[in-house]
Amino acid sequence: MSLRLEVEGRVAHLLIDRADKRNAFTMAMWQAMPGLLEQAARNTDLRLLVVRAAEPGAAFCAGADISEMLANKDDAGWRAANQAAINRAQYELTRHRLPTLAIIEGDCIGGGCGIALACDLRIATSVTARFGITPAKLGLVYPLHDVKLLVDLVGPGHARRMLYTGNLIPASEAERIGLIEEITDQPERLIEQILAASPHSIREIKRFVRRVLDGQGEDDADSLRIFAEAFEGKDFAEGTRAFIDKRKPEF
Repeated sequence: MSLRLEVEGRVAHLLIDRADKRNAFTMAMWQAMPGLLEQAARNTDLRLLVVRAAEPGAAFCAGADISEMLANKDDAGWRAANQAAINRAQYELTRHRLPTLAIIEGDCIGGGCGIALACDLRIATSVTARFGITPAKLGLVYPLHDVKLLVDLVGPGHARRMLYTGNLIPASEAERIGLIEEITDQPERLIEQILAASPHSIREIKRFVRRVLDGQGEDDADSLRIFAEAFEGKDFAEGTRAFIDKRKPEF
């Protein structure tokens, strides 16, 4: 299987395992992703989903498998099924129950960049990582859902520049424009910080951020309820006790 899920403690790892093809995605991989995401969502012991290359040092994902695309370019049925698979996988990843983190070591291009965009957070573990969205070099169009994810992160100007030129940018520039949050060779530090925080807080804040990105700008009855009920929750009780006791909370 070139895409698989592995669980380590409270972290699920969605591993892209096709290093000989620079982790390029086939339609079968796009179709497999929602089931793996659902598997992680059902596991109530999990606190974080990490998306990364299975092989250390490999490309994160070079995008779509061009050879498969060329072999099926005249098959309208295949093209429609492939696009539906991409759209569903990206939608499900963007709205996953768990906080999501893309750890990027090598190239993150095209559809691979889309996968990273669909995660809540993105870090590069090497300054040699490269990022790019290249449909304009192939005469193709990037999916609207993924264009919105890009614009939400970097703004319309940088998004247009990346999409119009298809140029690859280094990790340093990706960090500067907000495409990634950090360049670090210690991703475990961020993982530990996320695991140390209240899972209730993260879950509801993630939902609030998605509401804002989807256009909501004011509280409604539901958001006010969620805010108020947090004061009655077990995570608030533990967090405040730990604050008074001058210790780390155990959520």
